Amino acid sequence: MRIDVLKKADACVGRLLVNLLPQVDPETGGQDPGSILLIRPGGIGDAVLLSPAILALKEKFPSCRIDVLAERRNAQVFGLCPAVERVDCYDRGGTLLRVLRRRYDVVIDTEQWHRLSAVVVRLIRSRLKIGFGTNERRRMFGHAVDYRHDRYEADSFFDLLASLGISPGPVEMPFLTVPEAARKEVAKLLSGLGGRPFVALFPGASIAERRWGGAKFRELAAAIVQQGRAAVVVGGPEDREVGDFIVEGLAPGLNLAGRTSLAGSAAVLSQAQMLVSGDSGVLHLAVGLGVPTVSLFGPGIAEKWAPRGDRHVVIRRHLDCSPCTRFGYTPDCPVGARCIQEISVEEVLRGVASLSGGGR
Repeated sequence: MRIDVLKKADACVGRLLVNLLPQVDPETGGQDPGSILLIRPGGIGDAVLLSPAILALKEKFPSCRIDVLAERRNAQVFGLCPAVERVDCYDRGGTLLRVLRRRYDVVIDTEQWHRLSAVVVRLIRSRLKIGFGTNERRRMFGHAVDYRHDRYEADSFFDLLASLGISPGPVEMPFLTVPEAARKEVAKLLSGLGGRPFVALFPGASIAERRWGGAKFRELAAAIVQQGRAAVVVGGPEDREVGDFIVEGLAPGLNLAGRTSLAGSAAVLSQAQMLVSGDSGVLHLAVGLGVPTVSLFGPGIAEKWAPRGDRHVVIRRHLDCSPCTRFGYTPDCPVGARCIQEISVEEVLRGVASLSGGGR
């Protein structure tokens, strides 16, 4: 289902349903859950940052079955999280109807704003219903949790687990696991580098306002190659053309955009010295794999989405109009996305240099 269609359906049908369905009464704790369903619509980044909370659930309740209801564009992430037993996609065939017929002890809606996922929680038979109470969707939960824009998103997901006795804590790195089959597949693709260390580059983003631009990535890649390293572009099929442009004429330079699965991209990242990327799902994928990153933030809220720790460099402009993104929505920019376009190649190279001493 197209994202724009889904958003329109949520604004109309979702708002209607959460007001028509009976409100869920507050719930009290009980015995340890034997089954938990987490609902995670959206993109790759949210799915990655939810993974530490899933692992914490499995550690707290080791015999519990943990399922995820996702969508096709982010479902592969949960294949990198060994605590998840089953992944269903609500936008695939009659899957949603089958999920609605199941029973779980706990259902947790990890969506931050839209209402349709809250309706699904209300309809699934369960003892405990948990979700973010950001609007009238709070009526669908026995435990409605506050949501903050200035709180790191991985910690926000932990807030959903408070009623289960789980609090945020140090996250062991890496928290994602690369399948062995993906490692073998990628070893062949990387063999042409002759074992030379490389920096991974991701030029893509879900919206234009988050893209730094192919020309700047090309200049960056050339500088990296001049330093004696290789530049490897990662991404999906939509990034293939810009990837070709970035590495054209560079030796060694490699464009793997669109040539691997998400697990394959994770395998590539796991071998990289570091990743340079804008605010993207691939950025969070690298974080989950324990890979150092240089990230470029424009309209996105760095306090909520930027990687944490001394292995990550965050570059941003502190303009009066940025960040402007709220609940995943970024308005059209009247000033040409200056917040990211004014970041220079020299600044990014300094970030790369600052991590090189601790790179692999």
